[in-house]
Amino acid sequence: METVTRTFKEQIAEGIPTRLPAPKAYDPDTNHAPKRKDILSKEEKVLALQNALRYFPQPWHHELAAEFAQELKDYGRIYMYRFRPDYDIYARPISEYPGNSEQAKAIMLMIQNNLDPAVAQHPHELITYGGNGAVFQNWAQYRITMQYLAEMTDEQSLHMYSGHPMGLFPSHKDAPRVVVTNGMMIPNYSQPDDWEKYNALGVTQYGQMTAGSYMYIGPQGIVHGTTITVLNALRKVGKQPHSGALFVTAGLGGMSGAQPKAGNIAGCISVTAEVNPKASRKRYEQGWVDEITADLNELVERVRQARKNKETVSIAYEGNVVDVWERFDAEDIYIDLGSDQTSLHNPWAGGYYPAGLSYEDANVMMANDPDRFKELVQETLRRHADAVNKHTAKGTYFFDYGNAFLLEASRAGADIMNPEPTLGREFKYPSYVQDIMGPMCFDYGFGPFRWVCASGKPEDLAYTDQLASEVLSEMAASAPDEIRQQMEDNIRWIKAAGENKMVVGSQARILYADSEGRIKIAQAFNEAIKAGKIGAVVLGRDHHDVSGTDSPYRETSNIYDGSRFTADMAIQNVIGDSFRGATWVSIHNGGGVGWGEVINGGFGMLLDGSEDASRRLQSMLLYDVNNGIARRSWARNEPALFAIKREMERTPGLKVTLPEVVEGDLGDLV
Repeated sequence: METVTRTFKEQIAEGIPTRLPAPKAYDPDTNHAPKRKDILSKEEKVLALQNALRYFPQPWHHELAAEFAQELKDYGRIYMYRFRPDYDIYARPISEYPGNSEQAKAIMLMIQNNLDPAVAQHPHELITYGGNGAVFQNWAQYRITMQYLAEMTDEQSLHMYSGHPMGLFPSHKDAPRVVVTNGMMIPNYSQPDDWEKYNALGVTQYGQMTAGSYMYIGPQGIVHGTTITVLNALRKVGKQPHSGALFVTAGLGGMSGAQPKAGNIAGCISVTAEVNPKASRKRYEQGWVDEITADLNELVERVRQARKNKETVSIAYEGNVVDVWERFDAEDIYIDLGSDQTSLHNPWAGGYYPAGLSYEDANVMMANDPDRFKELVQETLRRHADAVNKHTAKGTYFFDYGNAFLLEASRAGADIMNPEPTLGREFKYPSYVQDIMGPMCFDYGFGPFRWVCASGKPEDLAYTDQLASEVLSEMAASAPDEIRQQMEDNIRWIKAAGENKMVVGSQARILYADSEGRIKIAQAFNEAIKAGKIGAVVLGRDHHDVSGTDSPYRETSNIYDGSRFTADMAIQNVIGDSFRGATWVSIHNGGGVGWGEVINGGFGMLLDGSEDASRRLQSMLLYDVNNGIARRSWARNEPALFAIKREMERTPGLKVTLPEVVEGDLGDLV
């Protein structure tokens, strides 16, 4: 064991190897990213090679140039497979990482968790989820970043430019140890093909949300959010858990793979279609989906049986979801809830597949005939929308799950627009944030608070679950009626979290809490660390939260004052967190709903039991949440007005500009 650990530490400290490693064989059993579009000119391909070679000593250039040129030809990107480390990548206990800074070690732990093959969607391409959500562009960047983290002190900060470690700069102990930016393009260069081009050149990347910010915790994060969403959606249609309600959706990838598990926890029948057999079988083997079939006839009969018996069961269908919607219409199978969680933010590069083609044939067409592939995708989107419309005419409640389904369907010319549109309600169907998560959670300050036990010990996670449950239960006893339901849902969640076997990769947990809950839970953790009851804890959150993300068709879709297309909130959030004590901060273009469609920011914070950690968590967590509540209250969202007024009463020094509500119709004045 000592030899393995020492070898691991030595490789981390080495960075780029001193000797050129042998090429690594392509592993066909690993889930690889699809071949990217051949978009560079000959001159640009030369530039891409020059950009890649600058990481390596000149004597290696001749051999590596030919190899990287072949990678660019075969995959559309230069991943530098040869430099993939020989050690296994996973979240080790923090004590096993080399370094001079515990905060830097925590970041190494989280980076390795994002690239763990049990967690990452395309681990050899350094992609965590969403088809293109990258931690780094290539393996040289990974190696140099880990080396910097191993040598840095608490008086330095590492600055990351879209996966590239620009360098260590002198700072101070209260500054972030790492500052991450991903995809920060000049606005006129933020179209989908701009990502293809500049990512192929090796100068930018798509960090998704928690991929490029080192805070992904596997599907658990979205299991919880999806559970809360489905529970509240069932309430909207008057259905209770275990009543035989049917939920139809698509996607079993890194994020969407949580849907069947969430359906089980919410107590419904779920059918989730997935075109990639590797993805569906991975979820089946992990126990995240109960049953799997590639036969539509079998699926129809199984759903009928489940409805008759009021079962709670999750079924994966290996095939295109459009076929499911159309067949269920023909068979008159009633769908209570419908949505979609394919990666439609990335429709032309593997995020959504056309009906009528095998997965393999579609991937070939995507690379070799992208124009035809785009035509077929848009044709399928039109069919998809038509089928959904037939079901909603029968009473199905359909919501956009923030994956840009409505946006891309509209661009394809689908029958998806509201015949009587109003500002913010241009589509026939709502975003789930508009109808569910916005008014019920985000406006009140509730969002996805998460933590990772850096010791790697399951018993530490169990103890933090207990502490969080105790804190929330105590708070719920005196909670206002407006937020009591949310608190009770999360208390039930945290009490059952261990039983539902949520851990994939790091010993992590998530729940929805407001700023008061987050601060009290974090303080309880810090005191437990100080007392030696548990090891260090990393705090974070999904960017899909109250304050972190400006996304007009998702996180901020329930803001109707015209500001949903602005990104001041996300930028203010990451700047504000950075000087209030975050261990690392990140700001990204494109997470969740597509390149050029959203700006989102995140943070990580190490709790080590110190007074410094206590001071930082109070300052940063308060701002991290209330920045967004303040913006939502200024948009005249009533729950946010309630929440920010309540916070101002509790918090000395907090004074937020409140709106005056305009009475009457002003239409006759303009």
